[in-house]
Amino acid sequence: MINEIQFQNELQLLIFNAIREDVGTGDYSSLACIPADAQGKAKLLVKEDGIIGGVAFAKMIFNYVDPSLKVETFIEDGTPVKYGDVVFHVSGSSQSILKSERVVLNSMQRMSAIATKTNQYVQLLKGTNTKILDTRKTTPNFRVAEKWAVKIGGGENHRFALYDMVMLKDNHIDFAGGITLAIAKTKAYLKENKLDLKIIVEARSLDEIREILQSDGVFRILIDNFNYEDTKKAVALIGDKCQTESSGNINEKTIREYALCGVDYISSGALTHSVYNMDLSLKAL
Repeated sequence: MINEIQFQNELQLLIFNAIREDVGTGDYSSLACIPADAQGKAKLLVKEDGIIGGVAFAKMIFNYVDPSLKVETFIEDGTPVKYGDVVFHVSGSSQSILKSERVVLNSMQRMSAIATKTNQYVQLLKGTNTKILDTRKTTPNFRVAEKWAVKIGGGENHRFALYDMVMLKDNHIDFAGGITLAIAKTKAYLKENKLDLKIIVEARSLDEIREILQSDGVFRILIDNFNYEDTKKAVALIGDKCQTESSGNINEKTIREYALCGVDYISSGALTHSVYNMDLSLKAL
């Protein structure tokens, strides 16, 4: 995962582009009927049970639009909420509140949905040693917020993008001429270019796991689309030689059984690509 400085830079880029996209040359609805010096106050109202996410991000958005806006927080990120809860009040320029409203709501609704789904998976994994990971199956230009939401929900982040970890999947292996060649070429490339990146290799069978284990320098093996019994065999084969990760159509009904196979991690694209936004609204007071 990227470092904190990169993470914050990505958040600022997201906010800049979201406001640019939504406001453009001006919020003419507000400019036309609300005086520039008008002051107002609004509340963030919860209309659906779940885990709230994006409170800190909303503060960043408000601050970007207008640093004079004041936010009074009642419920922090990662907290269970129910219908009727008020998460925060925002006060200051009425025009600025309205300019921020849609970007704040769009962001928080999606982040809360992701945090809620992630927390459901975390609860299902309780009592095991397995942790839940996100993937790169995210919304274009919103990845940094979605991965933040996974953390808010109690999950962990996988690589951020293609540049912060090497992941040799089926197509890389096939195009490279096989597992052993793919690993050898990768290690040589990283050394030549002075890159310190972890290597994950996907396995499609127990025989591929045996082949991966013949090469040094593999950080984690991705046990992809295995059934329970073969996953247990794979974990036994790998032992403590490297980390293990299960993936492939794992859902609420199967996640605990895969965890009980002994894998270190389970990755799920569903955390970010299969959620419905939590219902939130920003109402004037």
